[in-house]
Amino acid sequence: MLPAEPHAPKPGLPQSITTHAGQALGAPDLISLEPNLYALRFEVMKAWSARAALEHLLEIGKISPGDTVIDSSSGIYACALAMACHEYDLKCYIIGSTTIDPVLRAQLAMFGAELEQMPPSMSLRADQDLRVARVLTLLEHNPEWHWMQQYHDDVHCLGYGPLAHAAGKLLADEGVNSVELVAPVGSGVSSAALATGLAESGLDVSLTGIQPFGSVTFGSEDVEDPDMLIAGIGSSIPFRNVRHDMYERIHWVSYRVSRAGSVSLCRDHALFAGLSSGAAYAVARDALSHPTEPHHAVLMICPDTGHRYLDPVFTDIDKVPAVTQFSPHHLSSASETPRLPWSAVHWGGHV
Repeated sequence: MLPAEPHAPKPGLPQSITTHAGQALGAPDLISLEPNLYALRFEVMKAWSARAALEHLLEIGKISPGDTVIDSSSGIYACALAMACHEYDLKCYIIGSTTIDPVLRAQLAMFGAELEQMPPSMSLRADQDLRVARVLTLLEHNPEWHWMQQYHDDVHCLGYGPLAHAAGKLLADEGVNSVELVAPVGSGVSSAALATGLAESGLDVSLTGIQPFGSVTFGSEDVEDPDMLIAGIGSSIPFRNVRHDMYERIHWVSYRVSRAGSVSLCRDHALFAGLSSGAAYAVARDALSHPTEPHHAVLMICPDTGHRYLDPVFTDIDKVPAVTQFSPHHLSSASETPRLPWSAVHWGGHV
């Protein structure tokens, strides 16, 4: 006779029934990659954040079903907001970066969102300035529309708390009592909110932020990456949602290192993820190389999958070196200019 099936849920099996696809796509997977290294892997990272933001705005009467919400996005947030609007019967208007690809354009159209995509620009600053200016123009003509302001409104923090609490409890069950959260810093919402939630779950947390070269957020705007700027985690304008005082360390990672990280992440762990995830893998591996206390782990954030990065990130992959061939140049102070292809500094913040 075959043994009875155990009643305990097996990894990967559904734990509940969702009522909309956005709920499922926003829920991350917590993956143990190797000893002391974990990945919080999202398919669409900002889906829960956008959903929680809209839910709150509906609850307080700031918006109502049928209203139009508008925002600017280079990719992930556009998808997240459009899915949440689909669920809550809201109209969605996106001012999109030139980086939005045909697959996402098709998704947004089927979600019922309206996309106005900006033409190619000479720089990230020009692209972001054009997008913000277009949002303001549209709001002048449509004052009843609600501007979500993902870069400045902390309502976007609400969705990450439950995720961080759940992840923290799972890590504690594995014997982890302290964690270094390695997170790309875009709008600043996810890294700060996840770090706060992990700390509230009972873990001792330090936060390491990742930036591209050419971004004003942590002062690398005068160092241009010769390949490209990773738009989703860089900015040419200050974001009010970035909590600079929470980051203990900052790494500036180039496209070349990030690409090696993305390819290595898939080679090493079969995890197919985008450029910011590749940057996180590079930084997480560096963090693992330093002595730590017992029961300490590194948790890296993977914001999205690798599908939209096929060209050029995952072409000619036989020519891409292992990410372990790179290491950061350590700056003596935060006032020192970071240097390519990878720099790091002790920023001095605390969660």
